[in-house]
Amino acid sequence: MMRVTMRTLIPVVLAATAAAGCSAGGTDADPGKNGDGAPSKAAGTASPQAAAKGGTLGGAGSACELPVTFDLAADWKPQAVDVDPGSELAVALGQQGSATMVCEIDAKPAGNIGYLRVWRGKGPGTAPRAALEDFVAGDPKASGASYEAMEAGSVEAAEVTYTVEVLDGRKTESAFAVATPDGPVVVHLGGLDSEEHREMLPAYELAKKSLELG
Repeated sequence: MMRVTMRTLIPVVLAATAAAGCSAGGTDADPGKNGDGAPSKAAGTASPQAAAKGGTLGGAGSACELPVTFDLAADWKPQAVDVDPGSELAVALGQQGSATMVCEIDAKPAGNIGYLRVWRGKGPGTAPRAALEDFVAGDPKASGASYEAMEAGSVEAAEVTYTVEVLDGRKTESAFAVATPDGPVVVHLGGLDSEEHREMLPAYELAKKSLELG
């Protein structure tokens, strides 16, 4: 089974840093608008068609063994992530709030720039919304979070949409969370910008609607 370590994530971070710049300031913006208040490319645009299934992730023997399973979009490539909790790189890349990254699913083979990432939180009794609030709070560039109770497959879940500050404004990100006996699982979709995020939403929606515990 292929595994990706925190060392292999360094190029991803360098690319993200180049896109995001070094500014930590800025004002909050609606998810459908860019930093100057004008509608973003994603605003008012219909979502692309449903993603074709390319496999199932999470079960024994899959690229990432998880306490949940869900369908992968065709051509998206998953790899497990090993995070060393004691390393500075882990704090910078592999941890957000109390959640730790355990899997990333690369969209580049399918023609997009971005990842669907799976994070595991702490505490089997943690509710889905609480897990998301902790996750979003762990990103100092996040704002404008909008939460909603929903179901992932037939499992009670919560979902959040928010924006993250980048060099030329803000970009949209999404995540949903479910509770499992082994602690909460957060599935997060970012992207290079809001347009890439919109184009990758079908893969995110496929994971959400097909999710099962165990």
